[in-house]
Amino acid sequence: MFDGVDNSMTDKKKLKIKIFDKEYSLLVENEEIAKELAIYVNKVMEETKDELPDQPSQTIAIIACLNIAYDLFIEKNKNREFLIQATDKIKRIKLLLKEPEMSDPS
Repeated sequence: MFDGVDNSMTDKKKLKIKIFDKEYSLLVENEEIAKELAIYVNKVMEETKDELPDQPSQTIAIIACLNIAYDLFIEKNKNREFLIQATDKIKRIKLLLKEPEMSDPS
């Protein structure tokens, strides 16, 4: 219900995170998830820096973003494939349930 008051900011909490030796202040709804994400992003950034030590920070950030996007793409495709298989199995089960029972010759 709209009461004329914007409550969208009231549920958010301030959180300071550190990624790639730089501190950021965020407004988040779920602190635990935000912390996990920050740890993950920092890990990918550090791994990318280890693989490309002579590259500038901006290049490392872009490559890290591409690596994270790649991981997301792979997971989305796994989920899509699972959904297709599940839908197919459900359709087959429905067809089996609709088949008339064979006459019982008693």
